[in-house]
Formats: sequence, structure tokens, C-alpha cells
Amino acid sequence: MTIDMSQFYQVFFDEAEELLAEKEKLLLAVDVSSPSEEDLNAIFRTAHSIKGGASTFGLTDMSEVTHILESLLDKIRKGEMALTAEHVDAFLVAKDILKMQLDGHKLGTAVDQDAVADVRMHLQSLSQDVVPLAKPPVSYVEPVIDHASQNYSYLFTIGLPKLSADDVAALMGELGLLGAISKADGEQGKFVLTLRTNESQDDIVAICSFIMDPDDLKITRELITVPVSTKTQAQTDDELGYGFFEPLESMFPPDPAAQNISANAEEANAAAAAAAAADKKATTKKDTDKAATVSQESSTIRVGIEKVDQLINLIGELVITQAMLEQRTNHLDPIQHERLLSSVGQLTRNTRDLQEAVMSIRMMPMDYVFSRFPRMVRDLATKLGKKVEFITYGASTELDKGLIERIVDPLTHLVRNSIDHGIEMPEARAAVRKSETGKLSLSAVHQGGNIVIEVSDDGGGLNREKILAKAKQNGIAVSDSMSDSDVWQLIFAPGFSTAETVTDVSGRGVGMDVVKRNIAQMGGVVDIRSASGFGTTITISLPLTLAILDGMSIKVGEEIYILPLGFVMESLQPAVEDVKEISGKGRVVKVRDEYLPLIPLYEAFDIEPKFSKPSEGIVVIVEVDGKKAALFVDDLVGQQQVVVKNIESNYRKVPGISGATILGDGGVSLILDVAALLRSAR
Repeated sequence: MTIDMSQFYQVFFDEAEELLAEKEKLLLAVDVSSPSEEDLNAIFRTAHSIKGGASTFGLTDMSEVTHILESLLDKIRKGEMALTAEHVDAFLVAKDILKMQLDGHKLGTAVDQDAVADVRMHLQSLSQDVVPLAKPPVSYVEPVIDHASQNYSYLFTIGLPKLSADDVAALMGELGLLGAISKADGEQGKFVLTLRTNESQDDIVAICSFIMDPDDLKITRELITVPVSTKTQAQTDDELGYGFFEPLESMFPPDPAAQNISANAEEANAAAAAAAAADKKATTKKDTDKAATVSQESSTIRVGIEKVDQLINLIGELVITQAMLEQRTNHLDPIQHERLLSSVGQLTRNTRDLQEAVMSIRMMPMDYVFSRFPRMVRDLATKLGKKVEFITYGASTELDKGLIERIVDPLTHLVRNSIDHGIEMPEARAAVRKSETGKLSLSAVHQGGNIVIEVSDDGGGLNREKILAKAKQNGIAVSDSMSDSDVWQLIFAPGFSTAETVTDVSGRGVGMDVVKRNIAQMGGVVDIRSASGFGTTITISLPLTLAILDGMSIKVGEEIYILPLGFVMESLQPAVEDVKEISGKGRVVKVRDEYLPLIPLYEAFDIEPKFSKPSEGIVVIVEVDGKKAALFVDDLVGQQQVVVKNIESNYRKVPGISGATILGDGGVSLILDVAALLRSAR
């Protein structure tokens, strides 16, 4: 039976992207001056895994690049050459090339073949420029296989069960990517393949397992070439999947000259053997830990996001139905209908638990976003000639997947701004007795129903005078008596920038209006704190999810609206003397010696109100971006959690309205866009 390999492509694409991300993370964290064997082996394994998968699926362009990359990494991890910063740079560029090739296969995007050829030539030249490590004197030399050699090291004989001619041809095509292959007829219609390769037996089994049961394979291996090199790494090749069927002693008889070894040498060998045994024991423990990790990973499944969204929509409908039942039973006699009301209460609790559990499926750790920045910070700092230490906090903090994908671009802009215009050049920092290396931190933390993300640098801070001068130049109404927080908000004005020269990196202010608008569309707010000479901190506060929100039900006339609870400060009934009329500006209400603009909702939505005088109704104090206002409504109905429905895609965009929900009585209630209402009032 022929298996359609295309069904596994998406799995390979997903795993390859994860391996490339892991490879970049390892490369950025490796200590170039003294890399650990564990780090080098981990980097090697990512390249080896990608090569194996690419070979399996016939993606020869990727397998060719990873083969050269793997060969160079193999020399470094074996101690045949020292790791340098140039190697790390080349490996990072190779990672970018592999990502471009992967996107080409996955998305059909263009692949720059010149760039691919350049990185291959660079890796090959680095592989030939051997920089040997200083080797300590040893009295024992163990022959090992050089798996990076272009000569074949093994001759595999692969006995196949009864397969169709098409399956055999397909299998030979895949195995042929590993080396030279030939076919011979076996007994009773079976086939025997002969493969000359320097790859491991695991690679062969991995390819064959797509077509047949691995237990049906009969594989024998013969060693045909053995380049000898000094073994310097503690972890043996056998532990990395390149082991022999026979012990080394049976393949390499002892040299007769070695029989006359001195007593001192014997003691040295004994000590080396003891150390090797200790290493073996430690490695075995690592393998055990790794196996536990693999077992844990295998307990997860990949689910399409559309299925999760469908499940969340169904839970939303269930929440609405539960609210309807609860409202219908509120008027029942609690004694006569005790059992029914108890069941409805239990349903309410179970629905809330189910809703929270399903919502958590869409939650992703902020590390999904944070992991993109170390490479960008490194490259940008190098380009600008700056020294930057990048620190992250709260990478495990979770946020809704939809918000995570939309927060990447704003955060990228803020991080680039901090490096380009926040952190000073090393000599400028040294001149004011600051460390030449600037600090840039990215943090995330939960606060109530929100997540607070901060981008902070210890650079020169915002220049108040320069911002005010630029604002006046742009025709923005400002005064020298403005508070610092109001001055900092000026950088969010469209087209505002204090940069003296335009660079291809960024300019503080360029695009900041877009950053703020995008965050506002997610229901978030942005705040800036800055001190001259000490740095700048930009804080973003976002709701954890856009699917469900806590709201306050308010009534205007016969209509009920939902006011997002995150914007509500307080509610009160003002006295007659606290409401003032300003000629040409509308009404204001005095709240604790502060006059706030009054926004009558019945005027905003052209509704016949129950009360037209604020002293007879209720005003709700709301705050957006540090600006406060008072919403005049007839009454407060209560607080509840609502399922957000998109009104724009189902109807059209309505000014002052951000969405809709279904109430317990089945009626539709509109969710207020508080930011838009305040903008229209101003």
C-alpha cells in the first residue's frame, strides 16, 4: 500500500520551525569563548533533525544546506576546531536561509537562490579554515568515526518485506538522498537494498517507517572506511545515535607497540577510564531526563486554531443559554422550586468552569513574542555600534493567541526605538559614568483581568524641551506648564518625530501613532514614564482576551448598553450645583474639585431618555489614556460577564460601539467604545 506523504508535510513544517527557533535561541545563548559540550551537541541535533526531515520529504535544497552546516558543527563539537563569533554569525545567517526555504515550500514564497549559494560557500570556507583547539597532553588515543567526512563510512544491507514496485521505487528515491543505493532481488519476491552512506541507521529506519512497519526491516551494517581522529568530547558518538553494533575493541585490534605501555601510562589510562565511566553515568542520567521530557511532549496534540475558535463560539452560546435560564428562574419561589434552582446554580458554576478551561486553550505564553527579540536586538545593536544587554521577565505569562499575534508589531517598533534612540553610544554612556553596555528589558505580568507589558531602557530618556519645540513647530497646542505625562503623550501624534536624521532603523515618534492606535483597537492603553539621563519605560495594558469581557450594564431610555468594566472608575449622582454649562463647550460636572466633560449617552445615540437632568440620573466616571469623562445614564442595571460578538462583520461599523452581546432575555445589547466616545466629546 502506498502512503500519501503529503499528509505529513504540515507536521514537518511545524517541527522545522520549532527547531529553527530553538537553534537561534541556543546560538544567541552560547558562550563563544568557552562553549559547553551540551550546548554544542544541542545545536548540532537541531541541524541534524532538520536535515533528516528534509531528506525524508525530498526537500533537497534544505538538506543540502543543513548537510554542510551539520558537517561544520560536527567538527566544532568534536573539538577539531574552535567556535568563533564568525561561526555564530554564519550559523544565524544559515538559520535565516533555512527559514526562507521552509517558507518557500510551505507558503510558496520566493527564495533568493543567490543568498542560498552565498551561505553555502561561506559555510564550506569556514569548514576548511580549521582553527584547532589547544589539546592537553593525553596518553590514550581512541579511534572514532569522522561522520562529517564526505567519504562513506558504512555499507547497509536492508532486507525488505513484500512491497509493490511503486513502494520500492519511492523508498529508493528517499534513501538515495542519503547516499549510493542499489537493488537486488531476494527470496520469495522480496527485495534487498544496498546503501553506502555515512548517515546513521536511525535515519534509514525513519525513512522506511513511512512505508512499512520498522519491525519488518532486516538491516545489517558493515564498516568500510574509518578516518581516525583524537576523541576530545566527553559524550561518545554512540550516545548521539552513531553507535556500532560491535564493540570498538573487536573492530580495532590493539597496536602491538601499545603492549609495552608504561606503568605511568596505565595509571593515566585507568584514571581516564574512571572519568569516562563517570561521564557515562552522568550522560545516562541526562538521557533519562530527556526521555521523560520526550514522554511529556508526546502527551500533547496539534489542533487547528479554527477548531479552537469553533469550540469557543459554542461555549459563548452556552454561556448565553445559561444566562437565559438563570433569568427565567429568578422569579420562582425558592422553597417550592428548591431542586430546580439548585440545579440551575450548579449549571452556572459548571458553565463558568468550562468557559475558563476552554478559554485557556487559546492562551499562549509571551515567550512566543519575546523569543523573536534577542536576535533582532543583537543584529541591530551590532549595526549601530552599540552594546545592549537584553533581559526578559515573565515569558511564561499567558495571553490570548489573537492578541499575541497583534502585539508583535507594536512591540517590535518600541524595541527598535529603544535601541536606536533610547540607548546611547558606548562612548556617550562612558562620558556620563554609565556602563558602556545599555540595558533593555521586556516584561509581562498579570494584573487582575489584564496583562501589563513593559519595554524599558536605561538610555538618555525623552527630551522634554525638544518634544515641546517640535510640537509647536507642527502646530500642536502646547504650553510650558504641561505635566511630563502630557508631554510624553505628544510623541503619539501622527507624524511626530524629534529625530534629526531619518534612518532605516527607526525614529522615536515615527509610527508611534500607529502603535497606539493598534493597541487601542485591542482594548489596551499605553503609558510612558521617562527621566532625563535615566531611561524610558513604555507600559502597555491589555485585556487577557477579546472574546469575553466583564461589563457593567447601564440603561438609557429603554435600551441597555454594556460598559467595559476596565474603563470604569466610579459612579455617582451629582448635585445640581456640580453641573455647569460652558458656552460653546457643552456641560461639565465637578467631581472632587475636578471638572470633567459630561457625555449624555441619550444625545450620542439619539434616544428618548428617562431623565434629562444629570442630578436625576447617574453619571459613570470613565478613564482612557489618562483622560477622564462622565457618562450620563438613566440607571445602573448590574455587572456581568458578556460574550463579545463582532458587529462590524455582521452589520457595519457603528460610531461609539465596539461590539455586541446577547443578554439573558435573548435581546441584543451593544458594547460601548469608550475611547471613541471620549474622542468625540473632546
